[in-house]
Amino acid sequence: MSPHINSKLPNTGTTIFTIMSVLAAEHKAVNLGQGFPDYPMSAALTALVDEAMRNGHNQYTHSYGLATLREALSRKIDGLYCRTINPDSDITITPGGTYAIYTALTAVINPGDEVIVFEPAYDSYIPNITINGGIPVLIPLRHPDYTIDWNLVRQKISPRTKMIMLNTPHNPTGSVLSTDDITQLRSIVHDTGIFILSDEVYEHLIFDGKQHESMLRYPDLFERSFVCFSFGKVYNCTGWKLGYCVAPATMMTEFRKVHQFNCFSCNHPVQHALAGFISRREEYLQLGSILQQKRDHLQACMQQTRFTPLPSYGSYFQLYSYAAISEESENDFAIRLTKEYGVTGIPVSSFYANGRDNQVIRFCFSKNKQTLEEAANRLVNL
Repeated sequence: MSPHINSKLPNTGTTIFTIMSVLAAEHKAVNLGQGFPDYPMSAALTALVDEAMRNGHNQYTHSYGLATLREALSRKIDGLYCRTINPDSDITITPGGTYAIYTALTAVINPGDEVIVFEPAYDSYIPNITINGGIPVLIPLRHPDYTIDWNLVRQKISPRTKMIMLNTPHNPTGSVLSTDDITQLRSIVHDTGIFILSDEVYEHLIFDGKQHESMLRYPDLFERSFVCFSFGKVYNCTGWKLGYCVAPATMMTEFRKVHQFNCFSCNHPVQHALAGFISRREEYLQLGSILQQKRDHLQACMQQTRFTPLPSYGSYFQLYSYAAISEESENDFAIRLTKEYGVTGIPVSSFYANGRDNQVIRFCFSKNKQTLEEAANRLVNL
């Protein structure tokens, strides 16, 4: 008898990002699907990595992350959010933001625990909950502005609610939490045992004068929060897969128990380079302005098409409605767009467990101007 795998993720297949990227390559499409820049990262930062390797920083570093990097992050957090973070007990460096999210869930979710997830949701959230025996409680964001219905959240809270997952700025919609959202959240979790997992990988990519409402700003929220970040989104190096998690010491202790047996430690020379580079505040403080210009440039180019832009206040992404163009499903439309017009986006229905379809597609604008212009030119004839 051959061994049989009783799948822990029986309903999970190949991600939409892989599917669409393969299709884009096959049809030589302009790929505005997967979220990564097509322009170079800082030469100064890559030079620091090279220097670190040449200087022998090539063996294991501390399981929690290089001490000088955690100290630099603590100073950064204090400067941005007026929050004192202990670099020894409250910060762990991880191989990417998605890993940090998985580890936080694994640290606290037990079979039968409920986790509130807002949809459309980044595609790792629900599988990460499910594989830990948790139960995703799915709440749709209100289309077309993708805001949270906090009265519905209150209705969904139960004695089994263990965690609320947040993502701001939001992937895939580009929505951001407001001060009113924070007020509502504080009211809901006050005097409860509910954890918060806050995905803030796009913390610096925020537009139109909006403020990033990090859980780190609010002591009562931070005391129950795992807050996850990504160096890749900050320094245009998504392939480095390096991130970090910030949490109170008691929670971080449990996080590190899981972390030490999955990865133990992360890329040493890259951490060494980042530890020095983080002091260059302009590198991340200018990101919002740079990406806002790219969002606006794509919008300007797309005015000649029949797509309708939906508001994006942050992230790499903007959603576009094609309701004036076609009645096709989002999946069919995205495939046809790639095959017949040579432009690849991501159907937003793939970010819903039930495939909810609003005739909306996600485009990534973290690209060179020429890339955005070529995509829009190809869509004029649609």
